[in-house]
This record gives sequence, C-alpha cells and structure tokens, in this order.
Amino acid sequence: MSVYPHTLNLWGVLSQSKRIINAHSRHFLALSVSFLLPLSFSLIIYPTLQNALFHSDSNLFQPHPTHLSVSFFTSTDPYDPIRNLTQPDPNFLLLLLVYTLFAVLLSLLALATISYSTFHGFYGRPVKLVSSMKSVLYSFLPLVATLIVSHVIYAFIVLLFGLFVAIVAQCVQFLGFEVGYDSNYLMGLAAFVGVALVLVFMWLQVNWSLAYVIVVVESKWGYEALRRSAYLVKGMRWVALSVLLFFGVLIGLLLGGCSSFLVTVGAASGGWTSFGVILQMVVSSGFATLLMLQNIAASVVLYMYCKALHGELALDIAEEFAREYVYLPFDNEKVPHVVCVVQG
Repeated sequence: MSVYPHTLNLWGVLSQSKRIINAHSRHFLALSVSFLLPLSFSLIIYPTLQNALFHSDSNLFQPHPTHLSVSFFTSTDPYDPIRNLTQPDPNFLLLLLVYTLFAVLLSLLALATISYSTFHGFYGRPVKLVSSMKSVLYSFLPLVATLIVSHVIYAFIVLLFGLFVAIVAQCVQFLGFEVGYDSNYLMGLAAFVGVALVLVFMWLQVNWSLAYVIVVVESKWGYEALRRSAYLVKGMRWVALSVLLFFGVLIGLLLGGCSSFLVTVGAASGGWTSFGVILQMVVSSGFATLLMLQNIAASVVLYMYCKALHGELALDIAEEFAREYVYLPFDNEKVPHVVCVVQG
C-alpha cells in the first residue's frame, strides 16, 4: 500500500479531537473527573506533600530534624552526611512507590476509557459511560504488559549507552590517559551520550505514540502493539512529534510550575493552605485535566488518520456500515481526501 502526501497538521488533529469531546461533553467530563482530575491534582500536590512529610520539624519520619538537608536519608549516625547520602530512607521510597503505582493506575484507566470513548465517538456511535468502564476489563492488563515491555526496552537502551561510556573510559585509561570525574573530556562525552539518549527516546516515543490506542482498539499488546504503532505512524511522524511536544510542553510547564510554586510557598508556615494557593491548585488541576483529556483524544484521532493514510479505514467502514452512505468528519482544508463508502 503506497503512502501519498498529505497536509494534515497538529491543528487538524486538535480540531477533530475537540469536536468529538464537545459532542459528548458530559461523558468525557465524567471520565476526566474520575481519573484525570485526581491524577493532575496529585502531580501538583505530591512534591509539596513530600516536602511537608520529610522536611517538617514535626515530621515523624525524621528522627533528627536538625539535619534537614539530608532528610530523605537515614543513618545510624546522623552527624555523618556521607553515610546519610548512601542509605535511602525506607519511608521515602515507600511513599514514592505507592504514589507511582497510584499515578500509573489512574493513567491506564484514563487511557483505556477515554481512548475507547473517543474511538466510538469518531464513528458517531453512541458513547455510554458503562461501556467505557467495562472496556477496562479487557484492556487494562494488555496496557500494563505494553507499558512493561516499552520500559524494559528503555532500560536496555540506557544500559547499552552506559556500557558504551564505560568502554570508552576503559579504553582511554588503557592508552595511558588519566580519566577524572571532573575531566572536561568526560563531561563532554557524558553530555553527548545524554543528548543522543534523549533523541533516541524521542524517536521511540514518536513511533510508539499510537501503541496504547492500538491496545484498546485492536486488542494487540506488548511488542506487537509497539510494532503496529511504528508501522501506522510512518508518513505522519512530524504530526505525531508535534502532538507529543505540544501537550508535553504545556502539561509539563503547567504542572511543574504550579508544583514548584507550592513547594516554595510551603516553606512558609501554612503558606500553601491559604485560599489563594488552594484556588491556584484547583484551577491548575482543571487546566491540566483538560490538556490530558485532549491529549488522549488527539492520539485516537491521529490513529484514525494514520489508518486512513495507509488505506485501512475505508475497508473498516465498508465492513461495519454496509448498505449505508458514510461521510467521516475529515476536514477538507487539512486532509486532501474524504473517506466515503457507498455500497448498494
């Protein structure tokens, strides 16, 4: 199947996803309040909560409040900062683990339900809250498996890059050169490897941007879903990258800026409990929730356009809407084709 040029861009994906959300506003509002709002609020409040628990003078987890600079760590000798920096506090690690599991759970539930609803809303089908919730039963474990497989690949790549740096350092030492941790050459190599690692991760993230939608819609999971996503995104990588950067930057700045502000305000006694700060948390959480919702819906719309670009969408429509005339909501100004099926 040949892939032909197109003019679809970020704004076409955003407008189409917004149209679907507006058509079922109450449905998506219920899903957002159930999953995305707690997630965005927790992302904002977690640094402040962590700071309050481990840096407070009245903190039960910190037996020696006079050494707040190393309060994330414990030691049998509180006056030995070296030992304190080498032994992580079990309570801190436990809190981090519990919060990570909580955030991942909400993220997967939101992905499953919102992707399912957006997919059916794209076709103009009735979107029901009960059906969206039931979709979690079929897609949750495949989503978990796909998440694990992708992170195993990420970890393997990090290991390869770390092994590369170690080999280069050993080769330099073997040639008789002294390698110090403060060496400019070593710092330059580390910066180069870091930039290369970020670029590789970005490339993988773009290629896998449709993987979780595929898990929900096509019931494929694991490496198969990642490979399927890489196939569909061909010819649309710049659009996928623009979607990734648009929402990543906006959500990152919103959540990071608000959480940093709360940590700073929280340094003052009771500062973060004032009405103005609480109002800012609520407003920031609301905007972050809307951006997350739009992000998931945009991924589903991008998936549908990628299928259309590869000639798969028309066949799906023909099979499902036999004997009907179907006009899918492609924007003629942004996509130079409209998928129409007429079958007598």
